[in-house]
Order: sequence, then C-alpha cells, then structure tokens
Amino acid sequence: MAVSANYLSYVLDQLSGLGSLQSRRMFGGIGLYCDERFFALIDDDVLYFKVDDSNRADYVSRGCEAFEPFEGAVSMNYYRVPEEVLEDSDEARAWARKSVAVAANAKVTKKKSLVSPSSRRRPGSIRKKKSGFPRSRG
Repeated sequence: MAVSANYLSYVLDQLSGLGSLQSRRMFGGIGLYCDERFFALIDDDVLYFKVDDSNRADYVSRGCEAFEPFEGAVSMNYYRVPEEVLEDSDEARAWARKSVAVAANAKVTKKKSLVSPSSRRRPGSIRKKKSGFPRSRG
C-alpha cells in the first residue's frame, strides 16, 4: 500500500491547473483533494478517481478495475485511471473534473439526507399527532 514520492509528484504535475490540490496520507495510501473535495486516491502507485453513475461507464468501457482496499472487498466508488489518460495531462484533468463534480454532488446529497423532516418545520409550529382512528362523520 505504499505510494512513492515520485509517483505522487507525477500525478500532481499531471493534474496541475485543476484547482487547489492537496494530498493527505491515509491508511497507507494517499487521498487527493481538489478545493476540499476528496475526489481521488493513490494506492501502490495506482491512481483511482471517484465515480458514480455519471462517469462509471468511462472506466468500465476501458476495462478499468474498481479499487480493492483489501482482498475481496471492492469499492464501486473508485476506479483505476487508465494509464493513457494519466499520461495526457489535458485528458487527466478532464477526467479529474468529472470526479471532483461527483465528490461535490455526493457532499450535497449527503447533507440533504442528514436533514430530518422535523427540522424542516418552521420554529414554533406544532405538529398534530394523528390518532389513527377514522374521523366520525355525523
């Protein structure tokens, strides 16, 4: 799970101009952030970008493998970046932009799901409890 300094430097060079890039060590690998969004990881000198339904087909169509954090456990959220993509800095940045967008969208979706329906009510409003019995008409 080691990441060589040379490979990290190469990846950061290829992605320069993408935005504010940061790398952080994590679990023996490296996490890559663009403008505070976690969009990629490096493990064993292999680059993986974050995916969702909007860009997964790009990777699958090229036969890229999903990230395997440990034997038998596959993450469908990160796929290996093809070597020919990484070698072309313009194309690497284009693929990375899609992954940054995926990360941004995931953050927004997560925030929305954390808001409970009860917290959406106006302050001071009273929620009437339903008794479960039908109303009598008469």
